[in-house]
Amino acid sequence: MNLVVRRVLTHLLRVVQVVLILNLLGASTLAGGRHHENGRRNRVKQFRSNSRGRTSRIQRRRAVEPSLREQVQALITHDAAVGEDPAVRRAALSALGQHAGTVVVMDPRTGRIYSIVNQQWALHEGFKPCSTIKLVTGLAGLSEHIIDPNNTARTAYAMDLTRALAYSDNPYFQQVGGQLGFARMIGYARALGLGQITGINSENEFAGQLPPFKSGYAVNHMSSHGDDFKVTAVQLATLVSAIANGGNLMVPYIVRSPVDEIILKPTVRRSINVDASALQSLAPGMIGAVTYGSGRRAYNPEEVIAGKTGTCAEAGTWTGLFVSYAPLVDPRLAVVVITRGIDAHEHVPAAIAGQIYRELKDRFATSPNLQLTARVPSTPAAPGTAGLDTKAANGNSSAARNPLAMTTPKSNQVWVPHTDEAAQIKVKPVLMAVSPRPKPRKASSFAHRQAARTHAAARVKHHSRRKFKN
Repeated sequence: MNLVVRRVLTHLLRVVQVVLILNLLGASTLAGGRHHENGRRNRVKQFRSNSRGRTSRIQRRRAVEPSLREQVQALITHDAAVGEDPAVRRAALSALGQHAGTVVVMDPRTGRIYSIVNQQWALHEGFKPCSTIKLVTGLAGLSEHIIDPNNTARTAYAMDLTRALAYSDNPYFQQVGGQLGFARMIGYARALGLGQITGINSENEFAGQLPPFKSGYAVNHMSSHGDDFKVTAVQLATLVSAIANGGNLMVPYIVRSPVDEIILKPTVRRSINVDASALQSLAPGMIGAVTYGSGRRAYNPEEVIAGKTGTCAEAGTWTGLFVSYAPLVDPRLAVVVITRGIDAHEHVPAAIAGQIYRELKDRFATSPNLQLTARVPSTPAAPGTAGLDTKAANGNSSAARNPLAMTTPKSNQVWVPHTDEAAQIKVKPVLMAVSPRPKPRKASSFAHRQAARTHAAARVKHHSRRKFKN
């Protein structure tokens, strides 16, 4: 009898234990469900809060748009357009339209200004260069052998210079800038005319601003975003013209009278002591930016345009920039566009520049089949040495050894093609590998990601079974 009672009590005790365990599991599951639900509700609240914050910021920025555009239109009416090329100014005004911005159109060979729309912004207003600073970083990286001649950066980041410029890749230029260091970055920026007046014959030109000393990751970020730089549209026009003409930093000038036509002549402010191949190595990436990259809104299948975009937030709104030159053979136009506002984030400056090039194509364009040429001056000179001291070009001076050294060339050492010399310019086509427009990558959907996870799990399970059998 005692044995029977003992077995019954043992069985009841086990039943009670099972019931308690089930209750505990149920309570924990319920608590977990409640915790999950609370987490989901918190995430929804956070998302709605962020959405409201973004919406309010966009609304505030859009509220500024009308007044900013009205201000720009008022400034344009005060432009001193005397002496500007009427056809070029009409094209620039038409392309800019109602956008809040400024346009500079310049001859990169001589420095002559064809037109400046919104001269107040172009000459007296400083802007953050944003990603256009990557042209300085790229040229410095090539000259200092951080980027090798095969267009591959000596970094752990797998991308070449052409694609990095075309898609305006931040990590690439941040790593290059970090290896350059602050001093060399600022040295090349100065050599390209940043932080200094251009010498244009206009009063009260703003000299721009160079950043204070930085170290660590701040240098990396500065090299891709242009932190604490201030540049003018005219400064950017002279910078991109130096890239286009082979390294001569021209003094821009506006012909406002017949006297100016006689007195003002093309003047080389200085020649940038970098290898000609370094300047040429920037061209494929700038062409790629317009053909298939961030500046493709400027693309024109009938003309080869080299350009670089820039977009960033500044002063509570967006700033958009586009610096460019065309045609690739003997460039005759340098176009710089800077805009502010919501549309600046959508690469509107590239679209504005593209429209200008299309309207002026019949007058300034050359055949797009000629990808790269070497110009032969009337007085023979070594390739890439126009405007350079002969000893420096041959590597027999300290200026040749130091790419940051700046020389002022003698007047008889500079060849600048004038309008009446256009017929004397000889063109020699040289093959250049330009990457075709790549096919756009398909965006990965949730189904694709889920299928990849399932496949990976199946592989792990398969290998686990094999290991257990062995």
